[in-house]
Amino acid sequence: MSRVESAKELKFKRYDSTRNEHNGMQEYDDLTEKFFKAGWSYKCPTYINRTPPCQGSCPAGEDIRGWLSIVRGIEKPAGDMPWQEYAFRRSTDANPFPAVMGRVCPAPCEDGCNRNELEDFVGINSVEQFIGDYAREHNLQFTAGEDTGKKVAIIGGGVAGMAAAYQLRKLGHGCTVYDDHASLGGMMSYGIPGYRVPREVIATENQRIVDMGVDVHLNTRVGKDISMEEVEKNHDAVLWAIGCKEGRGLPVDGWQEAPNCISGVAFLEAFNDGRLQVSSEKVVVIGGGDTSIDVASVARRIGHISSIAEKDFAENVVLGYTAHDVMDTATKQGAEVSLLSRSSMANMPAAQHEIDDALREGVEIIDCVSPVSVVLDDSGRATALRVIKLEQDGKTPIEGSEYDIEATLIVSAIGQKGDLEGLEEYDYGKGFIDSDQHYQVKGRPGHFAAGDIVRPHLLTTAIGQASIAVETIDKYLNKVEELAKRPKVDKHHFDLLEKLEEAHLAPTAFGEGQTRGTSEADFSVHNYEDKSTSDIINHNKLFMGHFEFTPRNKREHIAVSSDEVLGHFQERLVALDEEHVVKEADRCMSCGMCFECDNCVIYCPQDAVKRTPKSQATLGRYVYTDYSRCIGCHVCADVCPTGYIDMGLGS
Repeated sequence: MSRVESAKELKFKRYDSTRNEHNGMQEYDDLTEKFFKAGWSYKCPTYINRTPPCQGSCPAGEDIRGWLSIVRGIEKPAGDMPWQEYAFRRSTDANPFPAVMGRVCPAPCEDGCNRNELEDFVGINSVEQFIGDYAREHNLQFTAGEDTGKKVAIIGGGVAGMAAAYQLRKLGHGCTVYDDHASLGGMMSYGIPGYRVPREVIATENQRIVDMGVDVHLNTRVGKDISMEEVEKNHDAVLWAIGCKEGRGLPVDGWQEAPNCISGVAFLEAFNDGRLQVSSEKVVVIGGGDTSIDVASVARRIGHISSIAEKDFAENVVLGYTAHDVMDTATKQGAEVSLLSRSSMANMPAAQHEIDDALREGVEIIDCVSPVSVVLDDSGRATALRVIKLEQDGKTPIEGSEYDIEATLIVSAIGQKGDLEGLEEYDYGKGFIDSDQHYQVKGRPGHFAAGDIVRPHLLTTAIGQASIAVETIDKYLNKVEELAKRPKVDKHHFDLLEKLEEAHLAPTAFGEGQTRGTSEADFSVHNYEDKSTSDIINHNKLFMGHFEFTPRNKREHIAVSSDEVLGHFQERLVALDEEHVVKEADRCMSCGMCFECDNCVIYCPQDAVKRTPKSQATLGRYVYTDYSRCIGCHVCADVCPTGYIDMGLGS
């Protein structure tokens, strides 16, 4: 049997039937004709790094594929660094809060995961939680860059402000954080209940940043406790990261007059700082997003007390007029809590597992309704919320369908805005600060903004904005006047040159002499193209037939029933152990990057694709092509599971 016949029988048969089964391709009658066609021989394989959709969907821009490849053992750390620490370092290049985000991020990365096209997504959040918890348990720290002598004022110590402080200190810039709370964290600390993310987790990850050399001034409001003039005088740049801690009230009659109508963010802040220990008998929450779910779930947990002094009414505590003393849990009763949403339950913006938890915990969700007015009693207190039913589109009112829902406390969680009292000159409308694509405050040189004050969204969005803002601040401090357009895929990408330098395999300096036909020369990275800033790889470029069906390793989720919810503040997520974390990371399909499966080596009929010698190999350089043998048959590209190979050389 000839070499070609052997390849056809032993390799192509398996290749073709597997690919056809999964990709719906027609059978080839004559594989020799298909693969050995002289007209194609000028095209040879090129190795292309593209951004995977998990990273493309991550607002923080984490190199998710990168740290998953470390966890699964494909990418090795240099020296004797534990892989857990190496994964932490890679993860926190973009996001300094892995233990927090592994718990509370709604995980758009998992929605984007290409494995959804095969079965179930990779449990990225669970792996990230493990990485963050390992770092806490082993007291891993960050290192600041060499001091530049420049100083940046960060106004706001929430997720955007602290993420910016982290990125600035890595660059060596000094920074001072001003925050008007008693502790750092912003919405992480004051907007998310402790049973979703324990306070000590937040404190540890914030302190790790402070320990890089960040000056912190708590209980300090810029514009009141310290003037803006003084801040500008003492710093070379200013970053606004004050968040949106002022909730929006319902735009209906009676809302402004009733004292027991409050905002969701104020309710959660009062609970999280320990002032609010009981809610009210009949709580009505309006929203549909994660904040409204948190309000409803907290109200169910803290319950109500039937005989209570007026000073202890929930609204008086939330509005700061008083604070609860330690309440006797034996006297608490469950609160009746209703959550109202304009959209249908299937289209509510809250995460589905949060909706499921709320229902299980006894929250009544009433969908497709819209507030009409607040019903007041003779004393001016709200006794009910009048609503009208909507069609399933969540927009069209149904005529004559108005009815009242009884309430002793009404909480609006329909949106937020910044608290710019005393700083009105920065408000470009509706409580936000205006900035451009580089997060420069328009019309104010040296001022920048990031986080919810720019556009309220996810915590991870604020982290990503902070990273970009810091890049801009760095250029400003270094007097770079012209800013290039941001890349189409604006993320923290894998850098092959950095990886080669880490492994002591960096290309040598370019010298004079012959430059044509020099695929053996070592002054360049040959046959590699980085398209990560412009191209997100989708499942159509993958060889899906390579991947087996593998069940997801799921974290245990403590389900709290309506009978158990009162006083239940235990964390609901139980982390995966190391064994299952590695197994889950191994489900990653490494979209857009070689994961060393050997398919291209095994199926090449010319033995032109070879493994790189171990002494010269690293991630992304596992194989190379001997172009003296390559005939351009494209088999290697077709059987590459990750879409890392294109038949591009010679095009």
